[in-house]
Amino acid sequence: MTTIKDLARVAGVSVTTVSRALNGYDDVNEDTRSKIKRVAEELNYRPNAVARSLVTRKTRTIGVILSEINRDGAKDSLAFEILCGINDRSVELDYDILLFSTNPKKQLAKSYADLCKERNVDGAILSGLRVNDPYLQQVVQDTSFPCVLIDIPAAHQNVGHVTTDNVRGAKNAVEHLVRLGHRHIAMINGHNEASVSKERQLGYRHALVEHGIAFREELIFNGEFKEEGGYAAMHQILRRHPEVTAVFSASDLMVLGALRALEHLGLKAPENISIVGYDDIVIASYCSPPITTIRQDRYEMGYQAAQLLIDMLENRKVNRKIVLNSELIVRQSTSSFNG
Repeated sequence: MTTIKDLARVAGVSVTTVSRALNGYDDVNEDTRSKIKRVAEELNYRPNAVARSLVTRKTRTIGVILSEINRDGAKDSLAFEILCGINDRSVELDYDILLFSTNPKKQLAKSYADLCKERNVDGAILSGLRVNDPYLQQVVQDTSFPCVLIDIPAAHQNVGHVTTDNVRGAKNAVEHLVRLGHRHIAMINGHNEASVSKERQLGYRHALVEHGIAFREELIFNGEFKEEGGYAAMHQILRRHPEVTAVFSASDLMVLGALRALEHLGLKAPENISIVGYDDIVIASYCSPPITTIRQDRYEMGYQAAQLLIDMLENRKVNRKIVLNSELIVRQSTSSFNG
């Protein structure tokens, strides 16, 4: 196996020069650096990652911490799409990733800083955290490890975040229903510990008020971002508020449950009630009826999160707050109301 000493001998330079050239130090002449890289390719040299980390004090490894991974989320595949984006950009920039699964109980047993130190990562991307999770508080207070939060609005010197404009997305969803003539619009939200729930409820409220429709707290039902939660919420809406003609749901997964509730009661969307979802999961275009929804690019969120974290690790001056756009996708779960 080719060693760094072999490179130095063939290139006619010192071992120190080879090391500094390959690790990007700017005190190496560019002609010398090019020569060393050419020799490295010719000799099929592969650097020892452990040795390199001892020199640079960096492992070029990113921790990806996902909260509450379970089979219930397989249908919407949101975490998977985020992970794909993170992985693709990390690979392109020559970084490895380590995946960790966490929950509030694990977070109490081992701190965020201890986890990063033990696994020897340079920084971390965190997704799926609730606003009251221990790790979120630790991230904000402990700046020893650069990190990027997904869908949590927090940013300072060593913390960035990536999200979509949830307020605008929810507002667009409700305005679509208003344009179709609906005035009694309920909402199936996620849960109170999710930052996106608060933002999407705010967008729902803004849309109603701006169109002269009274905001009614009693028309909001939490579905916990689960299919069964959407099923239960729709049952409550139909039982308690027969005047409702349309529903905005904070996730497509909950729409699937809501559609099932309608079916069990002998009702249909959009004939009896119009429904708009959020996320544009793959199944949204294949279920019956295909779901009108707000599309957010979760792959791009992961991709941008990896880019932002690596920019921070490499000391680039960048905006630590990235907000991506969303898009209304109109399908067959909504229709005009003329009552």
